[in-house]
Amino acid sequence: MFLDRTIFWRLAKLSAPIIGLNMLSVISLAIDTAMCGRLEDSEHALEGLGFATQVVFIGMVAMLGLVVGTVAVVSRYHGAGKSDQVDHVVQQSTYLTGFVGIFVAAIGYVGAEPLIRALGADGESVAHAIDYLRPSLTFCVFPYLLMMYAAVLRGVGNTRLPFMIGLLTNILNVIFNYALILGNWGAPSLGVNGAAIGTVTSQAIGVVVFIVLLSRGVDGVRLPLRPAPLDRDLAKMFFQIGAPAALDMVILNASFVSILGMLGQIDGTAVAAHGIGLRIQALAFVPGLSVSQATGAMVGNALGAGDVSQARAIVRAALVLCTGIMTSLALLIIAGAEPIVQIFDVQSGTPLMRYSIQWMQLLGAGMPIVGIHIAIIGMLRGSGETKTSLMINVVGTAVQIPLSWILGFPLGLATAGVWAGFPLSFLVKGVIGVRAYRKGKWAKVGTART
Repeated sequence: MFLDRTIFWRLAKLSAPIIGLNMLSVISLAIDTAMCGRLEDSEHALEGLGFATQVVFIGMVAMLGLVVGTVAVVSRYHGAGKSDQVDHVVQQSTYLTGFVGIFVAAIGYVGAEPLIRALGADGESVAHAIDYLRPSLTFCVFPYLLMMYAAVLRGVGNTRLPFMIGLLTNILNVIFNYALILGNWGAPSLGVNGAAIGTVTSQAIGVVVFIVLLSRGVDGVRLPLRPAPLDRDLAKMFFQIGAPAALDMVILNASFVSILGMLGQIDGTAVAAHGIGLRIQALAFVPGLSVSQATGAMVGNALGAGDVSQARAIVRAALVLCTGIMTSLALLIIAGAEPIVQIFDVQSGTPLMRYSIQWMQLLGAGMPIVGIHIAIIGMLRGSGETKTSLMINVVGTAVQIPLSWILGFPLGLATAGVWAGFPLSFLVKGVIGVRAYRKGKWAKVGTART
């Protein structure tokens, strides 16, 4: 039987709060962007945010690897019924997250401006980007811990609590940023700097709530508060699983950076449109990526229990669910591109509107195949077979960058060609991913490391 309906609905039920949590975060970012779009110097502010977003993504590389490694290990320990090991992983992951946060804060704070300029930013957009980056990178440990604790609970099948805490932090974020970006309720008008300050403040509150609850125990998971030495063997395991996932993000950012660089050579307004598009793209990808995250947790649980046939059934359900969701959203984006972009206070008929619509429609055309890719990535990360996911992204990006350049410049398609290379590269990724599923190495790796 291709699709086990019981597993399909289990996956959908586990995914729903993850979708809600991720949607909250993206909607909050979109609201911040819309608020910044109402600043006097809105075009430069949005352009600066576009560049700053890329730097924030780059800063999260190491953290993504740690999260992927933690979920893979926690889900397998939980599937095998090893609760003491789960608690140990939570504590060790907290320590390592703190180290990553300190490292990124130190490097990012010093290197933010050179990196922004290297990406192609100039003039007033640089100042806006730095205003956003300095607070964001200095206090990056807070969003990192939120990611970690949500991932740990996802690994044991609890996606409700992270959603509730996410709801709290995002409500606070909107309130703080409404005051600090535009100077409402007697607060100073800090522009994009206020957006960053409000965001990290709300995230800090969310971390405190997580620590209090986890220290008391949640669904059999407890965060020990008594200090313990660093477990180097566990850290090594995290590195072995997480490093390829972190490099995945480097490769993905190389793809986005290449697009930014090419767009910057054509028209700076296209860079601002790309920044708006990233918010919409992030929102559109949330449901599929959330199913991918749930898939990783369920696959890890199944492999931890030694049930490979169930793991395969989970992957089949993920392929159906991801592809269906992404196709539905693609139709919505293509049909409603202009009104969606107008949410960001972009005027009809302007170059910014024209570029934004162009990007949205090209993105929507490639979303169904993206659904296949992200379902497979969830399978690979949940099993710990992250080297294969890295290989898929390397090959896909090796196709995308020259393809974007050829379409954009020698063939004269300009911005349309540069953007088209991105969705087209997912055709290659999808084919390689399906072959990886059929070969089955991922299932052997997952069970061997339990």
